[in-house]
Parts: sequence; structure tokens; C-alpha cells
Amino acid sequence: MKRSRLVAFAGLVIAVVVLVIAMVSGQQAPTSPGLTTGPGTSTTAAPTAAVSAPPNPSGLPAVNASQLPKEARQTLALIAKGGPYPYPEDDGNFGNFEGLLPKRSSGYYREYTVVTPGASNRGARRIIAGKDGAKFYTADHYESFKFIVEDK
Repeated sequence: MKRSRLVAFAGLVIAVVVLVIAMVSGQQAPTSPGLTTGPGTSTTAAPTAAVSAPPNPSGLPAVNASQLPKEARQTLALIAKGGPYPYPEDDGNFGNFEGLLPKRSSGYYREYTVVTPGASNRGARRIIAGKDGAKFYTADHYESFKFIVEDK
């Protein structure tokens, strides 16, 4: 009898710890099918979608990829395919000399041209991609950036 009480108590402690961790991290606590939550109610665990987009590590404003200019969305598609790119400088190292993106080691960021209609050169628009998959858009040649939230 004593052992069963100890096992029940350990299970209760584990449940409370999981609940506290979920509350602190801002996530919903895991539930089990048929878990009673109140008189005449029960809850079941909802399926979770796989999250492949990186979080915004920069604190910069975010923009949905669907809100970017058409040419930026085309550049995102080229990056996903691995090229070919319209300019020889594309897929080259981006040094982050402006210091506006999160500090990373040399070679961490790659830069890609976003074609600017009517421009006689590469124009000012770029997408910068980090090795973690995070992507940033600049329309003003590195004066400012927005974190790209890719539509998955």
C-alpha cells in the first residue's frame, strides 16, 4: 500500500512540474485523451504542426514573405532551389559590417540580389540568409532590415 501511494505521489509531482514548465514557457500543457478538466468536460490533445521556420532572432520588424515585392518572392524561390542566380555576386558572403543583424561568425550570412525593375545595376534590394535558415530583406542597401516570415 505504501508503494502505491509513493508512485501516485511521484506521478502527481511530475504532472505539476510539467504544468509549471508549460506555463512558464508560455506553451499549452500537454493533455491526454479523456483528461477531465471540469464537471462533464474532457479534453484531447490536438495534433501539432511541425514548425520549420526559425524564430526571429534579431528583434527586427518582421514581414510575411507574401507581403514582399514579387521579385523578392522570386529570389526566395531561387534560394530554396539553390539557384541559378542572376548575378555573380549572389550566394556570396555577407559581412554584416553594419551590425544590424545578429552577430555571427564570418561566412554565416549569404547575400542575394532582389531584382529592381528599371535599375541599370543590381539595385538596392537584397535578401540575406543565415545558416540557420533565417532570412532578412533590405530595400535600402543594408540601411535597414526586416526579418522574413516565410509562408509554409
